[in-house]
Amino acid sequence: MRYIKIHIFALVACLALAACDDNEINITPQPTPDPDPTPDPEPEYVINEEEYYSGGELGTVFNASSYAFAQPTPAVENAGMHQSFMNGERFFERDFHQTKGTLFEGLGPLMVRNGCLYCHPNYGYGKRMDRYKATDGGNGYLLVFYDKSDDSYLTSLTGMPQTLAVKPFKAPLDENQINIQWLEYTDEWGNKFADGETYSLIYPEVTVPESAFYVPIQSRNGTLTMDQVGIRLESTIGVYGTGLLDAIPDDSIVAQWAAEDKYVTLNPAYWNSDSHTWNSYYKGLSGEPYVRRFTYAMSRGPLLDAAGANAIWNITNVTRDDRRYHYMTAAYAKTASEDPEVQAEFYNYFPEEKTDKGVRYDIYRYLMGREITENEDGSYTTGAAIADVDMTHDEYRDFMIWHRGLAVPAARNLDKDEVKLGHKLFRELGCATCHRPSWTTGDDHIQDPNNTGSNVNGFSDEDMPRYPHQKIWPYTDMVQHRLFMVNDIRTGWCRTTPLWGRGLSLLVAAHQDRLHDRRARNVLEAIMWHGSKQSDARSSVEAFRKLSKEERDAVVTFINSI
Repeated sequence: MRYIKIHIFALVACLALAACDDNEINITPQPTPDPDPTPDPEPEYVINEEEYYSGGELGTVFNASSYAFAQPTPAVENAGMHQSFMNGERFFERDFHQTKGTLFEGLGPLMVRNGCLYCHPNYGYGKRMDRYKATDGGNGYLLVFYDKSDDSYLTSLTGMPQTLAVKPFKAPLDENQINIQWLEYTDEWGNKFADGETYSLIYPEVTVPESAFYVPIQSRNGTLTMDQVGIRLESTIGVYGTGLLDAIPDDSIVAQWAAEDKYVTLNPAYWNSDSHTWNSYYKGLSGEPYVRRFTYAMSRGPLLDAAGANAIWNITNVTRDDRRYHYMTAAYAKTASEDPEVQAEFYNYFPEEKTDKGVRYDIYRYLMGREITENEDGSYTTGAAIADVDMTHDEYRDFMIWHRGLAVPAARNLDKDEVKLGHKLFRELGCATCHRPSWTTGDDHIQDPNNTGSNVNGFSDEDMPRYPHQKIWPYTDMVQHRLFMVNDIRTGWCRTTPLWGRGLSLLVAAHQDRLHDRRARNVLEAIMWHGSKQSDARSSVEAFRKLSKEERDAVVTFINSI
């Protein structure tokens, strides 16, 4: 590992924000002016040496190559888990298939993708796409279909809608009929700064005709017409550094929400502003309540049942011993089980599924991956999970060691004048209120929401790499905010995205697209998308607009350096 040091000359004043780390920059009062006509030179603005260690000493690697996002943390090496990390990495890098009795088996019957790298090119973030095709490299898009009346997901499609299927099944949604248009947007300032510099803003409009649906179009409110359905794009979140975010104590996140509750409106679906407590905790199989922290929608709690643990199952439909059932809707199973073409071919592909209860029953049972009981009206009631286990307990443990063990690349060029200026301005503008620079991890005892004691998939401290008492620099407050963008994210609430390492995206993944749907093609566009009159970040954008071009460029350079 290479250690980088900078010389500290002095510390200067900067805006002290509640969400910033209070020992990152000290305020040093200036002395009374000396009558000597030759003034003392301004003290140099210095960034603390520790900020190079974005993931702390246990979570940072000094690697700025195209493989910067794929490195194991020092904690992995210290725990002797390197081989397990490498074993787990295979499940991220390889496509799954249907060949029984081989590694990477278990694909389908429906899929969002065949493997992980389609959405996370070279371990990075998905990029902006002009079309939706699941097999396009770098397409990290997940389609979001919802009932406009209450923002609830369609019940006839899975939350991550599937556009791929193995034979003889048909995809719930025909991706060839999905149309993505990128439209120009002009903000209230005419996409121009006062000094004449211009910028461009675009946003996606997604349309899907009713004919693309293999399943009925339904929500919890009943059958819908297409004009009652909202459609949005969401791209993949980052995978590196998530083990470090997992190590932030729950009470620290609660304290951050409580602090911000004084200044901005927080999502009432999750947070009770009167009692400063959560309205909705995350609960896994154990039933224990956990603070929400992962995904844009903050739909997940601890990492062991968060985005990666979920995705390795539902993206590919690869089962494991805590999820011995398929990622499937009853609406799809019913439609496919009654499809004459599927019925005619089913036993050719799945002869082992034949019973004496008929092909409709057999198809429905296989698709749901559960025991079923047929009711008098011909409907089915589902029971215990029965699908074969595709990913073993040991394989899943290795996968999670890999996931929790991905390092954060060190910050870069923090001793450069332009970066130091950007660092200072970032805080003075108020950007650090939501993009909180640093956190300190806790004891980092492994939290496994699926550990019920008898569940073989329960993991504990000795099973995973851990990051106790590390000062980390993710630049996120772990809170949801609203930017009020045109064609915004579903519900409008979006967790602040960590900024660490993102400046390497162009090198790692061949793009630098940002925001939840990748509408921002660079950092400047991302900043200006924060500028709606109702946005939580409005004042920061107004202040950013008053900067000179040199200062604006410094802010962008700093963001790309952390």
